[in-house]
Amino acid sequence: QVQLVESGGGLVQAGGSLTLACAASRTIFGINTMGWYRQTPGKQRELVATITSSNSTNYADSVKGRFTISRGNAKNTVYLQMSSLKPDDTAVYYCNLGWGRYGDYWGQGTQVTVSS
Repeated sequence: QVQLVESGGGLVQAGGSLTLACAASRTIFGINTMGWYRQTPGKQRELVATITSSNSTNYADSVKGRFTISRGNAKNTVYLQMSSLKPDDTAVYYCNLGWGRYGDYWGQGTQVTVSS
């Protein structure tokens, strides 16, 4: 089992920046993908950004050029640097680990609120 713990959410004004962090409870090895998703009330959870174990990244069109996903040196952490934030970025952000036969895991979510 793996627990994912997110941190870094909060309230920020439009145009501001925020960095989210997600730490896994154990070392993640082999082929895996970590990522960030977000969800607002009444809507489906949507992909924000993912990063593979070989550091290949993928971003939703809505965040390209504004958000950057990266892994920590220990490989069991993932960060999401968010800049030029917009009110539409307001959501609960969830960390995800896709680890093949070892399973798929979600964090508890962290609220990001962008005021206009």
